[in-house]
Amino acid sequence: MSVEVRSREQDGVTVVELEGEITSVTSAELQRRILPLIGGAGTTVIDLGRVPYISSAGLRTLLLVHRRAARSKTATVLVGLSEEVRFVMSSTGFLDFFDVRESTAAVLGGVREA
Repeated sequence: MSVEVRSREQDGVTVVELEGEITSVTSAELQRRILPLIGGAGTTVIDLGRVPYISSAGLRTLLLVHRRAARSKTATVLVGLSEEVRFVMSSTGFLDFFDVRESTAAVLGGVREA
């Protein structure tokens, strides 16, 4: 079991797309792959649209992402949250750490207008 990680630069924004369940089994590898992508651009979008489940280990990985972004003074935006992922993040207070939007396009449109 693994989480697929794809990244690209678009309009000065780093877009990271994740696919798969983020569990205690997959979170260490995800952390190793995602943390180097944080802080290189002014904004990083993490697309969770293909993540049906996130465990406490996955939340810890997102907390590390948040801390890395804060240290490098970059914004991190989460997009595509499923109902289940949104519920878990909301009930644990994790949504307070991130800007959450519906889609990557919504973020890129806002960056272009700024």
